[in-house]
Amino acid sequence: MRVEIWSDIACPWCYVGKARFEKALAAFPHRDGVEVVHRSFELDPTRAKGDSGPVIPMLMRKYGMSEDQAREGERRLGENAAAEGLEYRTEGRDHGSTFDMHRVLHLAKERGRQDELIGLLYRANFAEERSVFEDDERVVAAAVEAGLDADEVRAVLADPAKYADDVRADEREAAELGATGVPFFVLDRTYGVSGAQPAEVFAQALEQAWGNRSPLTTLADSDGGEACGPDGCAVPQG
Repeated sequence: MRVEIWSDIACPWCYVGKARFEKALAAFPHRDGVEVVHRSFELDPTRAKGDSGPVIPMLMRKYGMSEDQAREGERRLGENAAAEGLEYRTEGRDHGSTFDMHRVLHLAKERGRQDELIGLLYRANFAEERSVFEDDERVVAAAVEAGLDADEVRAVLADPAKYADDVRADEREAAELGATGVPFFVLDRTYGVSGAQPAEVFAQALEQAWGNRSPLTTLADSDGGEACGPDGCAVPQG
């Protein structure tokens, strides 16, 4: 069975949702028969390379929040991440274009290191101090840690066309499947799960998809699980 996960490195709920899904997958009796493939989805595909900035002012602009509200939202996101055993910096993070990272993730897919790399890029963005948006060498370092060749990664980053069509194809396919936000999980092209659902929801989806084949049916939509879309990311409520 194949599970495809559309996500973006800039999406905090993708970071949390991956951990929740992996918790369900670890307990799934047929986990050795599940192939996980990560697909590209840019929250802002118009974002230019080098255009980065701090997260808090962005949240204030996008949601019309006060600074205190934006910081409280980040704090609650940190709590959700911590509940899944993840580190999350609630202060000082930035945001920017993820297109190059998605291109490198397609290289990693060809080399069989995609899951390792996306986990390291999430960690770099959400848990570590050095920006993953402002320095290509930050991406190279993560890729090398994932098991890729540094020179090969640099060659991809230096050629804007390399894997660009693969990224765009993933994004078109997401639109065709009806995904308007991420994370979006598609199980064997049978069931869809949208948002960072609890592990129990993912466990149910795995069981149903394993034993049934039918046209894509959405088990849980973005109203029930936190997600990120073109207009921004859901903010945890008290």
